[in-house]
Amino acid sequence: MVMRRHVAFVLKFVLFLIVAVIGAVQITFPQPGYAAGRSTKPGVALSPAASAALHYAEAVSSGDRAAVGRLDFGCLYRLVSGGKPVRTLPPPADPYYVSCWLQLASAHAKVIEQQDAGVHAIWPGKGSLVFFSAELTEYAPSFFVMDQMGLSPPGTGIRMELLKSRPLPAASFRLGEKAAMVAAPATIVEMKVAYKDPLTSPVTFAPGLLTKLTNVVKSPKQALKQVTIRWVVLSGLRKLGFPADIAVVNLPAGRPDESAVPFVTETGGYETNSGVWWGPADASGPLVAAVGRASQLPEQQDRVAMLNRVLIIDPLQAEALTILSRELYQTVLRMGATAHQVAIGDPALAARFNELYWNVYSETVRTDISLGMEMGGRLGLAQPTAADYLYRMFPVMERLAKVRPEDLENRLRLGMAYRWNNDQETAIATHEVLLKDIRPELPALKAKVLIELAWSRIAKVAWNRNFDDPNIIQAYKEAEEALNLTTNPLDKFTAAYTMAYSLAFTPHRDNKAMVQLLTDAHHWYMRLPGASQASWVYLLGNDTLKGVVNADPAFKPLLALS
Repeated sequence: MVMRRHVAFVLKFVLFLIVAVIGAVQITFPQPGYAAGRSTKPGVALSPAASAALHYAEAVSSGDRAAVGRLDFGCLYRLVSGGKPVRTLPPPADPYYVSCWLQLASAHAKVIEQQDAGVHAIWPGKGSLVFFSAELTEYAPSFFVMDQMGLSPPGTGIRMELLKSRPLPAASFRLGEKAAMVAAPATIVEMKVAYKDPLTSPVTFAPGLLTKLTNVVKSPKQALKQVTIRWVVLSGLRKLGFPADIAVVNLPAGRPDESAVPFVTETGGYETNSGVWWGPADASGPLVAAVGRASQLPEQQDRVAMLNRVLIIDPLQAEALTILSRELYQTVLRMGATAHQVAIGDPALAARFNELYWNVYSETVRTDISLGMEMGGRLGLAQPTAADYLYRMFPVMERLAKVRPEDLENRLRLGMAYRWNNDQETAIATHEVLLKDIRPELPALKAKVLIELAWSRIAKVAWNRNFDDPNIIQAYKEAEEALNLTTNPLDKFTAAYTMAYSLAFTPHRDNKAMVQLLTDAHHWYMRLPGASQASWVYLLGNDTLKGVVNADPAFKPLLALS
């Protein structure tokens, strides 16, 4: 009998504990169908305020208009701001929900890239990229969970984690111009938001950058990985005439000429200094895959945007630097072909012809290679210019030269880019250092470097018009050495042409020697695939040689050779 009583007592005590625990713990279940991930501590109940903040954030990120309309304080406030209570929410098909969502979408649209950033475009590009151009503290919390980032695809969504909540002093507002001030309990809820995909996460200016003092298109940017945001949640609203008892404060309610509604002691938004940005160690695998993907994209703007995205995360990603530098360089050459309109049937000769075009052009007119599309300026050109591609090349080639100094072609082209940018001293220095790094068993490569070094010296003399500069004599000697070293007909032609061109800037020009050198150059030129007499005549008609050739009848036979 005693044993039975003891067992009965134990069972009653256990039952009491179970009831007590169930009464004290509110069990919650995640709702399926959201693109955003949810993270809460298992076994811990969500307070009504935390639950509302989480559901609102999920609704925004998934584009759930109905859920946003049920929880958005600003939208609910507009329903009751006339002073009359609204006891029930509008039916699901009511235009109220569309209107509420459109106001939110209109605000979010301000951070979606709408202009063509040209060579500075960042994946996913115009119409899709979320770019926070202002300080992060200036944005309402919904900007950090907007559906542009939450929906999957194009990205892989976002992950949210509730951190903590605490009460605030009551919020206050009026339900009409002449209505009395009312108050509602307020709670602030902190939430960590993580962006899963480094290729589609929001972009900001580099932390600490003074954005007001820099060009917004070209300023350094980084990809945001994680932030902590705050939501202000109001409760006890039904007794004030609202159709819902709890709501989340996001965008300010009321008219623009009014003070913020509601008044709260702390506002929602970005938690200062909580931002974490993607770095090389966070996404090495995805970045390698992105570089491979970029090379397969059919449109150049998409290729450049993808590579730019990789490089804002890892500025020293060698493969991205290599592919982008070549893409930019080849585009500059193609723009030269578009400018001179001379048909060249062979790719190798076309590349050399276009390089020679920019060599001469950069010493004379320079307009196309010095004026960018000025994204925010008065010109407002629709497409990037050769200058845009040239300016974008510099940081790419410079970084590549640091991480892959063995890429001699990149260093050669970097010196050429400096020359085209009218930075002759840097061009000369770059080519001189490169020349020292060429091994003796590579005479063909040495010849190429000598030719480009000669052109860099010529550019200095041509631009400064200092014909006593010893660089012009040195340029002639380097081109002559290249002529003797190489067996390549293309380089033979270029070396002879360079020697003749350099003589145009000597104090006592030897026209007879120029004629002979141009005759030799013509001999090698016409042996090249894709060469023609018409393209040869163009080489004699540039701004430098034209005056010399036309002034002396000795050059006339060169124009008639076939």
